[in-house]
Order: sequence, then C-alpha cells, then structure tokens
Amino acid sequence: MLKNMEGQSVPHCSFPIRVNNKWTTIESDKIFKGKKVVLFALPGAFTPTCSSNHLPRFNELAPVFKENGVDDIICLSVNDPFVMEEWQKNQGANHIHFIPDGNGVFSEGMGMLVDKSDLGFGKRSWRYSMFVDDGIIKKMFIEPEVAGDPFEISDADTMLKYLAPTAQLPKAITIFSKPGCSHCHRALELLKKADLPFEEIVLGKDATYRSLAAVAGAHSTPQIFIQGVKIGGADDLEEYLALQT
Repeated sequence: MLKNMEGQSVPHCSFPIRVNNKWTTIESDKIFKGKKVVLFALPGAFTPTCSSNHLPRFNELAPVFKENGVDDIICLSVNDPFVMEEWQKNQGANHIHFIPDGNGVFSEGMGMLVDKSDLGFGKRSWRYSMFVDDGIIKKMFIEPEVAGDPFEISDADTMLKYLAPTAQLPKAITIFSKPGCSHCHRALELLKKADLPFEEIVLGKDATYRSLAAVAGAHSTPQIFIQGVKIGGADDLEEYLALQT
C-alpha cells in the first residue's frame, strides 16, 4: 500500500545529473530547503499521459504557481539524465526543473517506487504530486491504487486549487499554423511577446487541412482560438490583444 508522508521530511539523497556535459550530483536539501516546492512524479518520460497532459499543464500553469508563492516546480521520474534532458527539450518545458531519479532512491524513500515489469518498465515511480515547504511535505495527491496508469488528482489544476483557490487561470489559446507561413510566425511572436501560453497545432504534423476546415471553417493559416472562441488570423489577433491592454 502506498503511504502518505504528509508532515514528514522529504528523503535525503543525491541525484546524479549532467551539467555542461559533465557528471555531478545535486542533493535533495539543495532542491527543497528554504523553498516552497511543488513536485510531480510520473512513470516515465515520453509516455502518453505524461507527455500530453501531466507535464504540459504544469508547465503552462508554472507562472501562476510562482505568482502564488511557489519557488520551484519539479518533474521527477525514474529515468536517466539523458532521457529527461531530451524530454524537456521535446516538450519545451522551460518553466519546469527535471530531476532524474535514475536509481529510484528518492521514489523508494517516498514509498512510491512500484514494479511495472508487466509493462517492461521495471521499477518506476507511482504518479503523484506534492507540496513541500522547507523540506517538509505539506500535501500529497496520490493517484488511486488501481490497474493501469490512473491520472485523476495529481494534475496541476488540483494542486493549484489547493494552494490558491482564487488564482486566475490563463486563457486557453490554440493556434493552427503551417511551416513557412509568415503570418503564422507573426501571430506566434505576438503571443510570445504578450507572454501568453498557447498550444500550437501544426498542419501536416498534428492535424490536416480537413481538420482545420472542420474546426475553423477556413483553410487559411493561422487560425487562433481563445477560450474556444475563434479570433481569426494574425491581424485579428493583433487587434484582440490591443483591446486587452
């Protein structure tokens, strides 16, 4: 049975990591002491739920967490440093610090190391999230012990609601783009300049023109949606953003 460690200290251990192509270690005290930290742990880098939901949403909400007193957000998995580094690049998760628990020492100390040999994974971390204040675990959201890979309560929104129930969430923004499109580039730059998180759906990679026509009723790119409402192209986005200031 998985144990809840609320009220206890995080395990003390050393994590082997790579910095500037050289091996070094980072102590758990350096990660947690004197800080307010949100950590979410998951079964593996590049796996479906982890890549499509768990990590991206924490990365999207990271600025909101920090506005509400969180100093750092940690993604931990029983993977090696090379895999974690490549996964961070692949996801563009620049707001999150990745910690490779390659030997499972931290996960075992948390009572969260489980055997997933039936999937060919070996020993991995169970999926959970926790809030740690100066090395003391204040809150844990542990996924239920059921078959498969449950993902119900360790998500970013649940943790944020616990820490800051009245926090204002960023608007959901989706942009359909295509490679080599100058108007798409301009729209993306407008969103980045406004520091607005967004999801980019690239035609030919993530969706087809038929999908774009079905959703947006148009074939031209870009097509931007905010909170499910169609804004239109780059000029329309520029006008929309001007009205928000």
